[in-house]
Order: sequence, then C-alpha cells, then structure tokens
Amino acid sequence: MKLADKKALERYQNKLKLVRSSGGGIDPNETAAEKKARKERAKKDVKFCVEYYFPHYATSECADFQIQWAKKVKKNKKFKGFAKWARGHAKSVWNNIIIPFWLWLNEDDMYFVIVGQNYDRACQLLEDIRVEFEENIRIINDFGEQKNVGKWENGFFQTNSGFIGQAIGLGQSCRGLRVGNKRPKLFNCDDLETRKTLKNERIQDEYVEWVSGELLGTFDGDTERLIFSNNWFAPKMFIKKLAVMHPNWFVHEVIACDPVTFEPVWHQKYTRQHWIDKNADMGTIFFRAEYLHIAIIVGKIFKPEETQWCKLPRIDHFDIIVGHWDIAYAGTPTSDYNAVRVWGLKGKAFYFINCFVKQTKMRQAVDWMCNFQKMLPNGVYVHWRYEAQFWNDEVQRTINDSEAANNVELGIVKVDTPRGKKYDRILTLQPYFQNGRIFYNIKMKAHNDSSIGLEQLYAIQPGYNTHDDAPDADQQAISFLSPHIEPNSGNQSIMGKYEPEARFL
Repeated sequence: MKLADKKALERYQNKLKLVRSSGGGIDPNETAAEKKARKERAKKDVKFCVEYYFPHYATSECADFQIQWAKKVKKNKKFKGFAKWARGHAKSVWNNIIIPFWLWLNEDDMYFVIVGQNYDRACQLLEDIRVEFEENIRIINDFGEQKNVGKWENGFFQTNSGFIGQAIGLGQSCRGLRVGNKRPKLFNCDDLETRKTLKNERIQDEYVEWVSGELLGTFDGDTERLIFSNNWFAPKMFIKKLAVMHPNWFVHEVIACDPVTFEPVWHQKYTRQHWIDKNADMGTIFFRAEYLHIAIIVGKIFKPEETQWCKLPRIDHFDIIVGHWDIAYAGTPTSDYNAVRVWGLKGKAFYFINCFVKQTKMRQAVDWMCNFQKMLPNGVYVHWRYEAQFWNDEVQRTINDSEAANNVELGIVKVDTPRGKKYDRILTLQPYFQNGRIFYNIKMKAHNDSSIGLEQLYAIQPGYNTHDDAPDADQQAISFLSPHIEPNSGNQSIMGKYEPEARFL
C-alpha cells in the first residue's frame, strides 16, 4: 500500500473511531411512537438534532449564530451565502455535516457537493459526513443501515436512504454533474483561499468566473443552495469579489469576540481570557485577521521594514514629550478609535513611547492619560493636546470628571485643526521614516494598541478607506515636536539601543 493511501486509511479509521466512541447510545426499550416523536423534534429543532445525533461534536453548547444560520439556510431553497465566521467557530462542522444532514432530515432528499482547495482536500472533508452515515448508531437506529455497498467510495457515496455526497476540487470541471436524474442541491465551498489565490488576482478572477458560470450552472431544480465557509482574513480574496458581484447573496459575519473587551461571541465555548491569551500569543495584527476579519493591509508608503525598534532613552532624558489625543465619541466596533499617542524628542530623533488606541468611549482614553501621567517621575511633563474641532461640553465634562476621579491635572489644551487634507499631512511623516529618525519602543512591540496603530499606518496609501486615527495623532504629535529640535543637534544625539530586527509583520 502506498504511504499516501495508508495515511488516508488511518485518517478514515480514526474518524470512524471518533463516531463509535462518542457515547451516543440508544434506548433498546423505546417505543415506535417515542422514536417518531424524537425524529420530528430533530426536524424542527437543529440544536436538539446536533445534541442527539452528533454528541461527539456537541462538546460545547450550540451558539446562537450557528442556529440562526442553519434556520436561514433551511428556510430558503435558493439560498446563496457566506459563512463569514471567525476561525475556530465550527464553519466546517456545521456546513459539511450538520446542515446537510438536517436538510436531508427535513426534505427526504439530498445531493451534497463539497468543494475543496483541491480534490484530495475535498475528499477528506467529505469523509466527515460519510463516517456518520456508516457508523453513527443513532442515525442507523432511526433511519436504518446507510452504508450502500458498491456506492461507498473515497470522494463519492450514496446511502441506502438516498443521501448523495460528492467531492470536487476548486476549478475542477463540474459540467454535467449528476447522479442518474439527480442534480446537486447543496454546495459547500470550504476554506478555498490559499497563498496561491491570495497573491494572484488573475487566479482570483478565474475562480470567480468558475463559480458564477460553471458551478452555478450545475443547478437544475427547485433546490439550489450554495454556501461558502471561509473567514475573511486578507485584503483581496476571490470570495470577497463574489460578494461584491452578487450583492443579494447573504453575508453572515461572526467575529470571535468584542475587539475592545474580548468578550466572546461563542460564550458557550470560549472565555474572555482565552481570546486575551490568543491575542497575546499571535500578535494583534494576525489575531485580528484570523478572528475579527480585519485584513492585514500593507501599503507602499509606510513599510514594516522601515519600522525601527529600540530601547528608549530614560524618560527624564527627553528634550520634550507630547501626547496627542485624536477623539472619537461612539465607542462601537465600527466607530473611529480614541487614539492617544505619546512621543518624545531627543536630539533630532522622534521616539514612540506609549499609546492608547481603542474603539471606546472618551472616558477610557482620558483615564489612560491620567494613569500615564501618574506613573511619570517628578520633573517629567507631558504636553497633552487635542484638536479644537472636537471640543464640546461633553468632551470638557469627561476631562473634568476623569481628572477629579484620578486626582490629576492634565493641563490638556485645544489646538487648531491643521489645514490641508489628512492624507497629505500623514505623508509628511514619510521622510522621517526614510531618514531613520523615527524609533519605536521595543517594549511596545507586542502591545495590542501599538500594533493597531502600526496596522493603521501601514494601510495608508492613495484611496485608502481604513481607520487612520493613530497615524493622524502621530503626525500631529511629531509636528508639535519638530520646532523644538535644537539647530546644532546632530546625529550623535540620536540615543537608544537600536534593534536590527526591524520587520514587524
């Protein structure tokens, strides 16, 4: 036996073992009426369906969003949509096993096709539901023996009760896809994006054409459901292009947690601390891409390789320190960020010291400034500033309340809004980066808010539509510091231990 075949057999046997050892037994003394009542309940209640037929997957209680998604797919026989769920939120389990089974349970007929990155991957995914029909004792008890000898192959199976499962690879010819007079009724395109598709827009366009033309053309009946199971982690993806091309297709977005508080969406499985730890382990930029659908965007102006990290000079050795607050009011996951950026000047170099960059209400930002100031040694002063255009009574009241609660006087001042476009102002930072005069605090390299600030900076490019609160605050802080450079200060005054490992991504 070839090594690849041996591994495939072992994988399949392990899946069978999982189903056998799930603890999903049956009651040998139940009546026919009890069995019928249970089956009828499972048709209506997908949560019960999961807990009874798939206890080996129901190790955590079903999430509300999973149940809502299943009901929406079931309700519309012409459903087309994207399960834009964060990594680790059971996209494949629901769309490759639970939903196809639940639809079959309700409609007494199913021709299900899994589309994988390639044919081999699709076959692996199809195995998950095939082993359920082959070995799941509760399914067999309620619906009879399902394994259909002679129609039970790798990549294709047909149960005794009429469920058809088939695997195909992305881009593979699917013209004339049918079994007898039956045509596919449900496609799930599972985790199709690869490094190859992400880096080649021509290939993306080819796959968009394949889905919109060849794949959709395989449908021929009253039931034509199409699902895409992918988290949206990159700036350019062919599934994003499909969503734009087909605005009537449903996009069901589920992020892992609140981006500010880390409160989990699937609270039945994950804790807040789990996501805090995951963010710390992965780093904010990659965590946000995989779990919050905030794609990593690196523009052509500010580049990770130009980001210099160093050990800062002593805080009381800076010539002057400024903290600029870019104000946001809403404090929602889609709002602007409250960005407070603290920078110091030493000689002709600008040093990023610390920051607060969160989608919060104003009070948290002011409290952070107060706490930062309380930690400073005697004799160190920060010039706190914010743009006058943001001032209103509520801003002033928030500042007063925070100062009173923290027993701190910030001395924060309003400054006039700089003239000109924000984009042009932010671009004035580029020469400082290119000339090696901007340094970042090495202790902040794994800091959540600092990572978000750099993420925003790297995304600045012509026509950008991303958040720019941190770069805007950086520009205004450095603009304030620049006039304080001593005329005779030279490169010898650029202090701090430089870290040669400059790449951030």
